[in-house]
Amino acid sequence: QVQLVESGGGLVQAGGSLRLSCAASGPSSGSLYMAWFRQAPGKEREFVSVISWRGGITYYADSVKGRFTISRDNAKNTVYLQMNSLKPEDTAVYYCAASNSSPYARDPLKYDYWGQGTQVTVSS
Repeated sequence: QVQLVESGGGLVQAGGSLRLSCAASGPSSGSLYMAWFRQAPGKEREFVSVISWRGGITYYADSVKGRFTISRDNAKNTVYLQMNSLKPEDTAVYYCAASNSSPYARDPLKYDYWGQGTQVTVSS
């Protein structure tokens, strides 16, 4: 059973930066497709970014493209989300997710494992 633990959320002013981390543990955790999703109050969970297990392929939601960067360190079994130029509309709970077999999926139903989430709040 893969376990995912996020960290790095917090309160930041608009224009600021945060880096989220997601530490994975368990069997085959280094060969998973890893993604970030977010969910704001009253809204559905939405795709943010995904990375291949080697780290060479990444995709982003249009709303974060050019501001967020996903990366991974397989030696540490950790995925990162660097968030720059944050906006109030980025406020949400951010979730790390992992998939065994659905590459680059944007549908949360395609993911097998989820972290507990970390709150990101951007003040205006």
